Amino acid sequence: MDIRLGDVLRMKKGHPCGGNEWEVQRVGMDFRLLCKKCGRMIMIPRKTAEKNLRLLTRDGVTYKPFELAKKTAPAEMTGEAETAPEE
Repeated sequence: MDIRLGDVLRMKKGHPCGGNEWEVQRVGMDFRLLCKKCGRMIMIPRKTAEKNLRLLTRDGVTYKPFELAKKTAPAEMTGEAETAPEE
């Protein structure tokens, strides 16, 4: 899944402060997320973050995880790859 710096993630479960929106501060095997309500930072494994993701907001546009996965899937996996005519 394509998650970038600055994206805002809405997760299944909320933070104890009551917020459930997180800003991505670091991307890699782990994500560093900043709680938008209280400012606390956490590190969470990529697999856990992707599993618990409900909505992703990028540049003011909100995506559901499956919409984002379809948008960024390679063409050969979706069957949309164009083949060259055989000569």
